[in-house]
Amino acid sequence: MNRPAHDEGAERAVIGAALLSPSLVTELAAKLNPGDFYRPNHGALWDAICRLDAAGTPADPIMLAAHLAETGDLARVGGAPYLHTLISEVPSVANAGYYADIVAGHARRREVSELGLRLTQLADSGTDTADLLATSRALLDDTSTGAEWAPPIPLGTGRHLPAFPAHVLPGWVADMVRAVAEFTQTPVDLAGSIALAALSTAAGGRAEVEVRGSWREPTNLFTVVVLPPGSRKSAVFAAITGPLLAAESALVERTKPAIVEAELAARVAGKAADKAAHAAANADASARDALLAEASAAAMQAEAVTVPSLPQLVADDVTSEAAAQLLADQGGRLAVLSPEGGIFATIAGRYSGTPNLEVFLKGHAGDMMRVGRLSRESQHVAKPALTLGLAVQPDVLRDIASMPGFRGLGLLARILFALPENTVGFRRIGADPVPAEVAEAYRDNLGALVLTLAGWTDPAVLPLTEDANARVLDIERAVEPRLAPGGAWGHVVDWGSKYTGAVVRMAGLIHLAEHLRDGWGKPVEAETIDRAAQLGDYYAAHALAAFDDMGADQATRNARHVLAWIERTGSTTFTKRDLYRATKSATIRAVADLEPALAVLDAHGYLRQIDPPARPRTGGRPPSPTFLVNPDVHRPAATVHPIRDARRTA
Repeated sequence: MNRPAHDEGAERAVIGAALLSPSLVTELAAKLNPGDFYRPNHGALWDAICRLDAAGTPADPIMLAAHLAETGDLARVGGAPYLHTLISEVPSVANAGYYADIVAGHARRREVSELGLRLTQLADSGTDTADLLATSRALLDDTSTGAEWAPPIPLGTGRHLPAFPAHVLPGWVADMVRAVAEFTQTPVDLAGSIALAALSTAAGGRAEVEVRGSWREPTNLFTVVVLPPGSRKSAVFAAITGPLLAAESALVERTKPAIVEAELAARVAGKAADKAAHAAANADASARDALLAEASAAAMQAEAVTVPSLPQLVADDVTSEAAAQLLADQGGRLAVLSPEGGIFATIAGRYSGTPNLEVFLKGHAGDMMRVGRLSRESQHVAKPALTLGLAVQPDVLRDIASMPGFRGLGLLARILFALPENTVGFRRIGADPVPAEVAEAYRDNLGALVLTLAGWTDPAVLPLTEDANARVLDIERAVEPRLAPGGAWGHVVDWGSKYTGAVVRMAGLIHLAEHLRDGWGKPVEAETIDRAAQLGDYYAAHALAAFDDMGADQATRNARHVLAWIERTGSTTFTKRDLYRATKSATIRAVADLEPALAVLDAHGYLRQIDPPARPRTGGRPPSPTFLVNPDVHRPAATVHPIRDARRTA
């Protein structure tokens, strides 16, 4: 089958010329609409350029990249490097009008071709001639003049979420995050969220941020990224967490001599205790009391010898009991990092049949935990610090909402969710690998952070400057009204109540990562709180979308699935049969399963059905209904930053 008429080179040249010479945009916009571009990312770029021009802002590469980052569409259109690629490929800015004519001409040809295909399908179905002509006129009217569309009503908060603000991370972390995302062609959100979990692994249990009074926040986080299968999650995990395993090996080598020495001391003390006990047992009555005292002292001395455990920073799919024991053995620090979400099913009772959330709840809060042991008395972990860094599939996100205790006991309230836009289908082939110097700096610095803090038994205390404390108070003031009944966060008050603490924790991690070897000796600055607050804005928007998705009914979920297909393909019209072939899945098993989803999209103004032709009088298969898509679907939406905007207006 022939591909639809288009000239990708001309599309790239038009956009590149507009970026090189923003004064041409008004002239070119008179010839081209965003829907005239065959490539959806080119249409999105042209729409953004025209919007900037209409607002009086020059659509140069820097302004356009900043605008797309603000709307959350930068990754979807190819990232900032793609803008520079477009510029470098422009043959001549003087020929921009000629390139625009080529793009517009191909768009008209596609319209004619698509209309002809629809009419052919109707004719082949045996539709009555009169009905066929009536439908033809309807299609011509709708595709040429178009009826007025009202702005669509959003399906919850899941669309056009903000992109991960990697620029707020310390330079060596931000460079690695961007480079890994570019090489793997994955959303920056994935590498960014896992990088935060890596910093949490290094510092968790070894540092606390002192806000004011007795309020201290540990520096460990729970991050969960939601992406479908085939998103290269494992490759990103390997790149971001690999240095942690190298640092763990270094800790093991550093600890081995102490283990050997302790084991030897334990054997010597044990033999001395056995010898003393044997002597006391065989002594006569006159000497027995003194020998018993000596034997008791020797036994206590042998019991006091502690053999250090081999250091372990990272675990994968462990049970709650195993995680508790590891926390006890590792001095209260442990990270569960995995590109899969199996840990949720495990703690929900996959093996035991009984959910066990205590270690995860206390491990996040830093509450004292008692760990029972079969062979010895129970151990106390005074301030456990558990890190969670996962990438899960969308179905897992929906499943965990129904797992016993996850919402009611507060586990979900502790998670920083990221729901990035899937890049599969838009990935650039042959992307540049991570530069050696970037990977080396990341490995060395993350390893230094691990090794520097490894020796701390009591957590280092990081105070806030006076200005930093004022910033925290501003955040609290902005958040509190949102938690009230009817407030923006009233339905996620459990998550929102922990928001300020999460921002403080991230600020502590940024501070330590920028002061690798002496961070505990410096207070956290206001500028660091501001940067962490940008991360807070990002995670707040994504948390609302995650909880909205977890609470949505199946019709709404399927509607989002259909809407994602429309956005990804740039479809402006389609038949129900075509849609089914493209979106068939575990929840859309038959064409009839699309009915509720299409009804939701119709009610929200995303599409409308063209009046279907009558059933063929000669019998046979009826034609598949045809739908038109609201043009606003393919226009990027503005991104709102509730906390940051509230601070600006405070």
